[in-house]
Amino acid sequence: MEPARDHDPTPAADAPVLDVTVPVYNEAHVLAASIATLHGYLREHFPFAWRITIVDNASTDGTLDVAHRVAAELDHVHVLHLDRKGRGLALREAWLASPARVCAYMDVDLSTGLDALLPLVAPLVTGHSDVAIGSRLAPGASVARGPRREIISRTYNVILKTVFAVRFRDAQCGFKAVRSDIGALLLPEVRDDGWFFDTELLLLAEHNGLRVHEVPVDWVDDPDSRVDVRRTATDDLKGVWRMARSFLRGGGRLELGSLRRAPLTEDFGRQLVGFAAVGALSTTVSLVLFLVLQRSTHPVWANVLAIAATALANAWANRRFTFGHRSRVDRGRDYLAAASMLLTSLAVSSGLLALTLWAGGGLIAQSLTLIGAWALVAVGRFALLRAWVFASPPAEEHGRSVVTRT
Repeated sequence: MEPARDHDPTPAADAPVLDVTVPVYNEAHVLAASIATLHGYLREHFPFAWRITIVDNASTDGTLDVAHRVAAELDHVHVLHLDRKGRGLALREAWLASPARVCAYMDVDLSTGLDALLPLVAPLVTGHSDVAIGSRLAPGASVARGPRREIISRTYNVILKTVFAVRFRDAQCGFKAVRSDIGALLLPEVRDDGWFFDTELLLLAEHNGLRVHEVPVDWVDDPDSRVDVRRTATDDLKGVWRMARSFLRGGGRLELGSLRRAPLTEDFGRQLVGFAAVGALSTTVSLVLFLVLQRSTHPVWANVLAIAATALANAWANRRFTFGHRSRVDRGRDYLAAASMLLTSLAVSSGLLALTLWAGGGLIAQSLTLIGAWALVAVGRFALLRAWVFASPPAEEHGRSVVTRT
């Protein structure tokens, strides 16, 4: 679909630094006042050249007429009309057509405090970050909204962290920005035209090692919101399922060329701390299982079962979090190497446990023996994982994904 465009874009020689997109659908009653407020703020407080783009999503209440009137009355205001609905569609069309170096968007209700706009876009203007998001869940945010939306929002973001191990905190806040050169690569790959657009954009950005900047915002819930919460939640969960399947199959990789961030060549400290954290959790779970199982089976068998029960989760967590390998590339080889190390752990811990039992050691001695044996094997396993299995940065990663917070 080719959108109908009004008010020709600014010539390239006079291209603005920032283009603020405001997608609207049947918002004739608030559009003029909201754009006037945004326009006044940018004129008085914003240090870069800017413009505002109103994107009408096939409104039926006169919104387009109001948009034209506002654009005629205020400078640096442009209008884009689409003949079908979809916030994601609106943002994709507006951002890909924009001549600005940075494209941002906010909801027409101006729920997010405008003082967060400069902190949002500054890291993109300087090139420090690639994508920026406002966050209602970051420390320092000030939020006023009802319990229902608060619970839904927090639950959804917990799901994202659990499934994708994302670093950003708030996928749905209607306050985001992207560098135009990055957007030109990301936006054509975002399939969703609706509310999941935001999440899909962020997931693709992190999946490709782009840097996401997060800003705590002041945010007040709009009591006149037209969002169908139930339908939006359902569509979001369907989108999560689609993206998870795509990533598991090795999809979602973009050729960033010169825009990719070089991976770190030495990350010993972070890897060591991550490995220790995963190991501490695995040890705790294995020890609890051993204490439970030894009541009904021989301690050596209890040890075997306890280690086997946590082996797969341990290998997955270290591969994903400690060493940053998140795709299917070499996954079989990595798990095979982990399995071979599991046999070593079983042999060493079972042997030392047998000696403890032979010496008449009780449950405390057995537990201490296992903890010591597991720790001893973990030292060798970390060295082997680092020097052999994950000796080089993951080939599938285009740099390391980072969230910066102000």
